[in-house]
Amino acid sequence: MTTGTNLKDNLTVTVKEMGTPVANYDVAVIGAGPYGLSAGTHLKALGLNVVVFGRPMEFWAEKMPKGMLLRSPREASNLSDPEGSFTLDKYETASGLQPAAPVPLETFVQYGRWFQHQLDSDLDQREVARVERRDGGFLLTLQDGETLRAGRVVVATGIGCFNRKPAVFRNLPAEQASHCYEGRSVASLAGKRVAVIGAGQSALESAALLHEAGSDVEIIAQISELRWIGMHTWLHHMGPISKMLYSKHDVGPLGISRLVAAPKLVHYIPLGLRDKIRKRAVRPAGSRWLPARLAKVRVSTSRSVVSAQSSGNEAQLKLNDGTERRVDHVLMGTGYDVDISRYSFLPKELVSEIQLFDGYPVLKAGLRSSVPGLHFIGATAARSFGPLLYFVAGTEFACRELAAYIGRKRNGR
Repeated sequence: MTTGTNLKDNLTVTVKEMGTPVANYDVAVIGAGPYGLSAGTHLKALGLNVVVFGRPMEFWAEKMPKGMLLRSPREASNLSDPEGSFTLDKYETASGLQPAAPVPLETFVQYGRWFQHQLDSDLDQREVARVERRDGGFLLTLQDGETLRAGRVVVATGIGCFNRKPAVFRNLPAEQASHCYEGRSVASLAGKRVAVIGAGQSALESAALLHEAGSDVEIIAQISELRWIGMHTWLHHMGPISKMLYSKHDVGPLGISRLVAAPKLVHYIPLGLRDKIRKRAVRPAGSRWLPARLAKVRVSTSRSVVSAQSSGNEAQLKLNDGTERRVDHVLMGTGYDVDISRYSFLPKELVSEIQLFDGYPVLKAGLRSSVPGLHFIGATAARSFGPLLYFVAGTEFACRELAAYIGRKRNGR
């Protein structure tokens, strides 16, 4: 049972200077991916008046490569609700789907949308254009000009605007170069010569999908040898010993996996060591089911592109070993760099009030920033609480921590 007034049944309205009604919410969640949907359900369970903004699972549905498989294991691919009732298993049973491992992207997208409908999350599919501090809370302006007030704002918008594009490719036109998180159809590159840049999961899986679609693919990677996750499967089948070495989330190698599964503990580790742990846990590597799919794909390791220019309908690349490539398209699987100043809805004056380290907000208990009432969850919290927050598996910790903090503050503790 929750304490206090349930504001959903008593939605208050204030009046702007021009006389336009402005809805009041206890919490506005920006983003309707796994973190935003999960946060909305946890906060509503407290009896708070919550609104979630965004199109459900939009990034996963429209920006990730079609046909991809989730890197995370099944048990680490669940969204979080307070009772732990609406799992991937429950969705598959309800939908008559056979459980699959690894999990197909299409299944995960539909699971997220099913999750939202099952829990009746209040969802507004409009975009938030601007967030401003106002009268001890926040004023949000939506894409259509409507405004509303919220006592707290939770930013859960993911990595969509953080694509890392090496400067060497920035002068290539869009038809000749794209990032793998931009949603370019694999089918549109069928039969084309494609250079895939990178050695992480997104680059390697994109290369496999392109090869299977009939593209002439070459992977160009700076590291000396491609790495694969979970190739020593016997380490995961030693009963209690394996549980001591690896968490169910399977983020990071032996030992580190257990550490990053405890974000509160990671939070107290000095930043320098915390960064080393974070980078080691998410260094470029591909899932163990990819090598067989890449057996016939050319791989050039210890190589990097030092210049790239458009030449007619093709891109001409020069590599660090002096060789050249002529390709129809460059696909960058080069990851992302978190920088909250790139969120279009956060004005410069608000960003200037947020304590940052290298684009990440400095967060404390409750995933709260230095601006009272402003919280960040998901990848933007990974510098403070560790690499689990880069993955769907982090929704459980993030949402329980967020809800517990807001609940305490609501009750005056």
